[in-house]
Amino acid sequence: MTAAIALNDLGFQWPSGKSVLQGCSLSVEAGEFCMLLGSNGSGKSTLLRILAGLLQPQTGTFKVHDPVGFVFQNPDHQLVMPTVGADVAFGLVEERLTIAQVRARVDEALAAVNLEHLKRRPIYALSGGQKQRVAIAGAIARHCSILLLDEPTALLDPDSQIDLVMQVRSLVKERGLTALWVTHRLIELDYCDRAFLLENGQVKDQGHPQRLKSLLAGGSEP
Repeated sequence: MTAAIALNDLGFQWPSGKSVLQGCSLSVEAGEFCMLLGSNGSGKSTLLRILAGLLQPQTGTFKVHDPVGFVFQNPDHQLVMPTVGADVAFGLVEERLTIAQVRARVDEALAAVNLEHLKRRPIYALSGGQKQRVAIAGAIARHCSILLLDEPTALLDPDSQIDLVMQVRSLVKERGLTALWVTHRLIELDYCDRAFLLENGQVKDQGHPQRLKSLLAGGSEP
């Protein structure tokens, strides 16, 4: 298999001098749905932002297959247009597609996340889970091969949390995508292929999700 995401000895610190990542290494194979766990401050979100090109590490190397779709914890931070269809189309502006091509991409992406019936729905009228699916549809419309998801279920109710993780798993497997999903909810490990445990800016453990789930189950799950 070929690594779609690979980090080698990554190091990152803020201008204040606070170190976040220290010799962080991991790889995600093409077609895998992997999860990244760790306590607050362990470096999970920083790692994802580096992969998305939003931050640059000071040391180490990384590669990620373009194009990359980034899904924020709070979808309101990335949904910018008034309606569902317009927001999904917004990310296609730079590709200079025809109107017909844009419509086809939008329809395909919304169908992939089961939101085609809400194409003209105002963003403000959506539930939190629907907003996250619109954000994912935006990445699909741009034909992103990599999905980076930063605690996308954090603001959702328990039923919506499971619905979203199952939806992403289905997309990964049906469309041949690769996903790295940040979480601290052990129940979400039931749906991924592999998992990584990040502590103090380093990958301390990785492997079968159920083994990591059992290892961490002794503590309290948020």
